[in-house]
Amino acid sequence: MDRADDKVIIDLPDPTLPEERRAIGVKNPHDLEGLRNLCAATTARIGVGRAGPRPRTRSLLLFHADHAAAQDAIYGEVAEEVKAKLGLFTVKTQVADRDEYLLRPDLGRRLCDDAKATIAARCIRQPQVQIVVGDGLSAAAVNTNAPEIYPIIEQGLKSAGVSVGTPFFIQFARVGVINDVNAIIGADVVVILLGERPGLGVADALSAYLGYRPGPGKTDADRDVVCMITYHGGMNPLEAGAYVVELIKKMLRHESSGIGLKIKMSGVE
Repeated sequence: MDRADDKVIIDLPDPTLPEERRAIGVKNPHDLEGLRNLCAATTARIGVGRAGPRPRTRSLLLFHADHAAAQDAIYGEVAEEVKAKLGLFTVKTQVADRDEYLLRPDLGRRLCDDAKATIAARCIRQPQVQIVVGDGLSAAAVNTNAPEIYPIIEQGLKSAGVSVGTPFFIQFARVGVINDVNAIIGADVVVILLGERPGLGVADALSAYLGYRPGPGKTDADRDVVCMITYHGGMNPLEAGAYVVELIKKMLRHESSGIGLKIKMSGVE
């Protein structure tokens, strides 16, 4: 680090670049090839080295950068152009703001009264499949992946002759909100595309949660999930979309999801 004209100049490369992120930080390792193989097998922060008892500057800067990306994902908002591109109108849960969303997951599982009225007025009733999009814990996940995965799911279902309901966006959504949604719509399968909790390194991962005839009393045991949908070390949205379509077709065929689907399939497939 140098000073020039009272300005601080940091002469380190950008630690978030792929080649820098994966660089070995241990000086003169006993088994360099073994350490490289170990680091290549995981995204965990290993082989970063140290400066005495402290992390090296590069490692500390990368940690702060990843932490900032995670916070941006949590407190960001889904872009209006993304919603417009997918033809989504917006409703809300009973959560008032982002801080309450983080503190009260239960409120994110229930629609507010205005949302219930809007859904009842604007949505097709009793389709085979209802698709909704929720911000969840990462707006970045929705902004990046929803425009790619949603058309694949929609086109795949229509090609299979499966009827699809009116899509919409739920602000401050938790997975369990699909129980409230289906109490109004009455679909056979409900799919919610939701931003995952961001990690230090991957802040834009999307999940697709699916349930067969969700409603009051249904739990995580009654649902299936396709998670880690991202170009950054996960399943890419195009492949994930095709997988979601096949999973929906199995749910419709076996009239079940979650543990119930696994039990039925174990005796059939």
